[in-house]
Amino acid sequence: MHFWKTCKLPLKLFGKLPAWLWGTVLGLFFLVLGSFYGQFDVLWRKAVMICMECIGIG
Repeated sequence: MHFWKTCKLPLKLFGKLPAWLWGTVLGLFFLVLGSFYGQFDVLWRKAVMICMECIGIG
């Protein structure tokens, strides 16, 4: 954790915000982008099937 708290991106484009904040924003962007392509539905179906197999219903 110490690395992410002290790491600063060298580009002036990003300003002086910490790198972990940019990583979080980028991660959220890719989550939203994936949901637009229907990946949330695929992930939800897989999670439900795994849950049903663990319980023994499926």
